[in-house]
Amino acid sequence: MKFSKYHALGNDYIVLDPHNFPDWESPSVRQIRVICHRNFGVGSDGILWGPTPSQVCDFGLRIYNPDGSEAEKSGNGLRIFSRYLSDIGATKMPNFTIETQGGQVRVNLEKEDRLISVNMGQVSFRSDQIPVVGPVREVINESIEIGSRAFTFCAATIGNPHCVILLDSISAQIAREFGPAFEVHTNFPRKTNVQFLKVLDRKNIQIEIWERGAGYTLASGSSSSAAAAVAHRLGRVDQSVAVHMPGGTIQIEIGQDYAIRMTGPVNHVADGHFGRDLFEVAV
Repeated sequence: MKFSKYHALGNDYIVLDPHNFPDWESPSVRQIRVICHRNFGVGSDGILWGPTPSQVCDFGLRIYNPDGSEAEKSGNGLRIFSRYLSDIGATKMPNFTIETQGGQVRVNLEKEDRLISVNMGQVSFRSDQIPVVGPVREVINESIEIGSRAFTFCAATIGNPHCVILLDSISAQIAREFGPAFEVHTNFPRKTNVQFLKVLDRKNIQIEIWERGAGYTLASGSSSSAAAAVAHRLGRVDQSVAVHMPGGTIQIEIGQDYAIRMTGPVNHVADGHFGRDLFEVAV
């Protein structure tokens, strides 16, 4: 049972190629939780199950969170999976397409400096697409109360849901304190990823991230895409934005109708085999 591990700015994923797991239709919730566990397993922010068959793209991909839930899309996960496909020789082309549960993306590999660009699709702020409860509208600068504190938030989707909170000061502490309550708030029927956003200048923003199904995260490609799009929608940044996170920086280009091109590095950590005792523990 072979696996490969990569990270993108400290956001780490384990790639499981279905060809190496002929007895698995897909990993179970229990298997995912054990593999991702930092003490009892290999440890990661999620599982990338692929390549899977696709009728519309060159490759298919399924993405799982550490709690066993399935994610529609992951920017860092897509870059990691693209690097994996190149590393194993599954593609010789610098450009190819991947189908996810959150839509199709186009990838461009720039192998010399480990940079990978992904055309992530278009950001929408519409409540029925994200989704957010209430009448159909763009969810911009709305009020929400978490505990005893009131926040102003914007919501967006790029194939998965995001809640962006613009603040003058952000920290890992505020993400850990308020992120869990935002994630499961009744405003968000499918739960939500959460970004605490600080605008630095017209070309730079900073975010702290709480990911749906994963918790506090050092970096996120889809979060970077959503936060940059929200900052642009609010008129606070230009179309080219560097998104600074605890794990590093992702470059976002915002095109027509909020089409997002994301560029960032990927590092190969290790290849290995699961031990036969791995799944004996319950987590």
